Amino acid sequence: MGKYQEDATELLKLVGGRDNIVAVTHCMTRMRFALADPAKADVPAIEALKSVKGSFTQAGQFQVIHGQRCG
Repeated sequence: MGKYQEDATELLKLVGGRDNIVAVTHCMTRMRFALADPAKADVPAIEALKSVKGSFTQAGQFQVIHGQRCG
């Protein structure tokens, strides 16, 4: 199992599941989701994941900042 497999699986659930994802893209530090129903995303639970540094919505995309936490 990969280092972030558990967080990735949990993130999928917390954004509302596969059926709530219209599109997803990523880069080194972000995952950008177009969600069918943004209200289904559990933002506090997403931000509590070990690999998540924060999140925000911009231009209709729900963006999750990810990476290792220090400390």
